[in-house]
Amino acid sequence: MNEALKDVLMPITIIGSFGATIFLFTRVMTDYILKKKMIEKGFVNDDTQAIFKQHSSDNKYSALKWGLIVFFGGLSLIIMEFIPTAGDSPLPYGLFAVSVSFGFLLYYFIIKKEVLK
Repeated sequence: MNEALKDVLMPITIIGSFGATIFLFTRVMTDYILKKKMIEKGFVNDDTQAIFKQHSSDNKYSALKWGLIVFFGGLSLIIMEFIPTAGDSPLPYGLFAVSVSFGFLLYYFIIKKEVLK
């Protein structure tokens, strides 16, 4: 990769991932605090309980999804270590993309099978 391109992309990547982490952490904490205060004040009726349950059930298999995606991404990085490629070859990017996509498709079919039960 070109050195000038690395000099531009590296700070953007670091700042972007740091910003996304802060945003997601803040969102999770504020949602938790809001739910806790609503429960303490007694604003929780059947409708809000249904919303809370619906929101928590959406993330029921979130750990499985991210576990499969990270597993197959890491597996592709291990495989790339043993495949000799030129420095400017697009093969590593393609292998990584296909592996992560396979992990997500595997997650999709597991969830689809689980929902049909």
